[in-house]
Amino acid sequence: MNKRKQKKKLKSGLAPGSLVFTGQQKMAQVEITVLNYSEETFEEIKAKSVGETISLTKTFKGTTWINIDGLHDEKSIEEICTFLDIHKLGMEDILNVNQRPKIEEYPGYLQAFIKMLTINQEDETIDYEQISFILKGNILVTFQEKAGNIFNNVRTRIKEAKGLVRKRGADYLLYALLDLIVDHYFIIIDNFSDKLDELETDLLNKPGKENLNRLHLLRREILLLRRTIYPIREMIGRFEKLDESFITGNIRDYTRDLFDHTIIVIENIEVLRDRTSGLLDLYMNTVSIKMNEIMKVLTIMSTIFIPLTFIAGVYGMNFSNMPELQYKYGYFFILGFMMVVFIGMLIFLKRKKWI
Repeated sequence: MNKRKQKKKLKSGLAPGSLVFTGQQKMAQVEITVLNYSEETFEEIKAKSVGETISLTKTFKGTTWINIDGLHDEKSIEEICTFLDIHKLGMEDILNVNQRPKIEEYPGYLQAFIKMLTINQEDETIDYEQISFILKGNILVTFQEKAGNIFNNVRTRIKEAKGLVRKRGADYLLYALLDLIVDHYFIIIDNFSDKLDELETDLLNKPGKENLNRLHLLRREILLLRRTIYPIREMIGRFEKLDESFITGNIRDYTRDLFDHTIIVIENIEVLRDRTSGLLDLYMNTVSIKMNEIMKVLTIMSTIFIPLTFIAGVYGMNFSNMPELQYKYGYFFILGFMMVVFIGMLIFLKRKKWI
């Protein structure tokens, strides 16, 4: 977090288009993977440099997918973007990992930004990673903050020629990757739903301070999740309406389906948010009920002992002219009378169904 703040301060005041990586370095060096494929051919190469990547791209006539892991090397990012004739502002957006999900159209190419979400197994919070895309003709470039296996499903489909990826162009590949990311949101939502189910049971059985802290942490994570995912509806809606120069008409049905998935994701997030509010109310109600039960017991005890205290107070005054003080069995009589009052109070409260 401190490193990210320092990067923001460094970027502050610079001219528009200044290339400064605003995230944290998560890899020792940038890794570049080039996938060249067509319906008949497939080739995957680990490029050793940007120059090798450019040469591999220039000589291939099919679809090229360039995946870049690591954004800390601004020079390499600038070199690959310069080859693709990307605007300086577009380069700046790639290096700024705090981008709002969006799609931007430029003359001859398309840029998209989206957040990839994963569950941190150590503290069960969400890790946010920005994924950037450049679609230009038959070339799709993806930029990730760190190496990961989030796109392995699509890589496998390309390698084994499954589905439609090898039969379609780079626009369909962009759709497939966006669809994979959106589908992964459902895993995150299911994870939070399971946590809320577990927390609901715990709040009913033991509404302590620990469970209240868990609830506040979940509520905060869900609000961050909502803020991150909500703009994706606008982004995918715009992706669906792009003209033929960016996406071909034969994938419109797929983009509409993707838009439907984003709506379902957002609706589920709203349900999660409402559930956290409901659980907070449940916690307050449960605490209030337990407090009322405690006050009820104390009130019943007070009600029973008030007349007994009155009797004991009267005969504790020790006036010399109190006739009962001279009775031989006065002490036992008063104890018996107090016992009768005690039992009578219990019977009265029981008939009233107050105990």
